[in-house]
Amino acid sequence: MDHAADAHRTDLMTVTRYVLNEQSRHPEARGDFTILLSHIVLGCKFVCTAVNKAGLAKLIGLAGETNVQGEEQKKLDVLSNEVFVKALVSSGRTCILVSEEDEEATFVDPRLRGKYCVVFDPLDGSSNIDCGVSIGTIFGVYMVDKDLDSISLDDVLQPGKNMLAAGYCMYGSSCTLVISTGYGVNGFTLDPSLGEFILTHPDIKIPKKGKIYSVNEGNAKNWDGPTAKFVEKCKFPTDGSSPKSLRYIGSMVADVHRTLLYGGIFLYPADKKSPNGKLRVLYEVFPMSFLMEQAGGQAFTGKERALDLVPTKIHQRSPIFLGSYDDVEEIKALYAAEQK
Repeated sequence: MDHAADAHRTDLMTVTRYVLNEQSRHPEARGDFTILLSHIVLGCKFVCTAVNKAGLAKLIGLAGETNVQGEEQKKLDVLSNEVFVKALVSSGRTCILVSEEDEEATFVDPRLRGKYCVVFDPLDGSSNIDCGVSIGTIFGVYMVDKDLDSISLDDVLQPGKNMLAAGYCMYGSSCTLVISTGYGVNGFTLDPSLGEFILTHPDIKIPKKGKIYSVNEGNAKNWDGPTAKFVEKCKFPTDGSSPKSLRYIGSMVADVHRTLLYGGIFLYPADKKSPNGKLRVLYEVFPMSFLMEQAGGQAFTGKERALDLVPTKIHQRSPIFLGSYDDVEEIKALYAAEQK
């Protein structure tokens, strides 16, 4: 990239302009989806500012409550959740919200309802705040095609393949928003001087095969056969190729972001300690799987394509293997062989 030339570019593709361009693909669109996404973007900007000031504003540390997952809540989690809930409700375009921080789904006041359901993790990886590791917001959007007075939880318990859009915003060395509306994946970086997200990673495509694997090896003694075999093969390849490098940050947004850009595989398998896996289906597994497939990769649960999974509970968990197409094919072959 020619950064000097970029610094003097005057034709900037902002995320707002990008979403408006996407809207023109749908002549019937009334702009509801565009308004919804602009509220999500506003929430991301607010959280980005709060994360950057966290140490100064004494927001770091525990808020003293424990959330539905049994994790002690950080003050920033609580703040981020409130910001997103308020931004989404005030858009007037949502009817059901599912947040990682709230035990129950939020049903929007009938007077403010719109046709979209939003599932989100307001601050993923928040246990890493204190040490400055990248953290992020993950979100997915569904549409409800029925009378908004008769909505129920079933309207949000849909397979991931029904998602209209998904994305994440990573708060790290820069603030990066990666989003897909079903027509490829695009990455935007927040320009603090403009207060705008500018397109910096157009049409992201994951390499077909990667040189990196990403997994918490501390859980190795509890893994099932296919996972153990796959990781062994990464370290000690039998085909004469070089071993893969291990990179594991422990913040899903950061690990998936690296996987998307550089290729490779991210795995959080089921194990004896967590037989259903650890990551939540609706607001972690589905949005990231949606992005991976849109970028030319794959996502697999150990049993099926991740986006075909039909959740029965809003905080349901699932194992996940996602990343470069060929790398996920390998793990699929190992699970298929075990079932024989």
